[in-house]
Amino acid sequence: MKVLIEVTAVFLGFVSWVMVFVSLQNQYWKESTQDGSVILTSAIYENLWMSCASDSTGAYNCRDFPSLLALPGHIQAARALMITSIVLGTFGLVATLAGMQCSKIGGENYVLKGRIAGIGGFCFLLQGTCTLIAVSWYASNITQEFFDPLFQGIKYEIGQALYIGWVSATFAVCGGSCLMCSCNVEKSNENINYPYQQSPRGHVLSDVEMPHSEPSNYGKNAYV
Repeated sequence: MKVLIEVTAVFLGFVSWVMVFVSLQNQYWKESTQDGSVILTSAIYENLWMSCASDSTGAYNCRDFPSLLALPGHIQAARALMITSIVLGTFGLVATLAGMQCSKIGGENYVLKGRIAGIGGFCFLLQGTCTLIAVSWYASNITQEFFDPLFQGIKYEIGQALYIGWVSATFAVCGGSCLMCSCNVEKSNENINYPYQQSPRGHVLSDVEMPHSEPSNYGKNAYV
């Protein structure tokens, strides 16, 4: 059962990691609203890197944002958070693959492998958190401008890239939570069960749980 949970967590983490790339490369983080427009001659859409415009004939033109420092703060923060999410997802995948019980990496030290898998799950949780903050912050700015009656600029609606980001964050959080719950560290000081057996002098040894102890320093002559 634990192996199945780990495989499911790795699958969710990998899918979420790929979806971060898809969301980051998607051009439709926001697109100009069609509300109140009778004749649509052009559409404007943006992502974190460029702004594009298309007309009714299908022709489009894109331009990169000229300056990083001139961008609004939420775009700069979204860039940093999405890149951080990719890095955390990479570390999470590597750590999880190394810490899985069915993996041959690291030998059979399951205590250490469980801790490594837990670190991978924590990286997935951080990845999902960074992605969720980035897309939610970006969407919050879109909705504030859309419902602001005093805003005179172009109003935008939420693009499909933000929905991909929300799904990615959900998968990453679910995968990380599964790993964190499944990495039960085994105790190294487990008790040893001694079965019933007949001693050479006719005494019976009971089934008693005894902890690990140091070997006795007494010789054979100390026993009567």
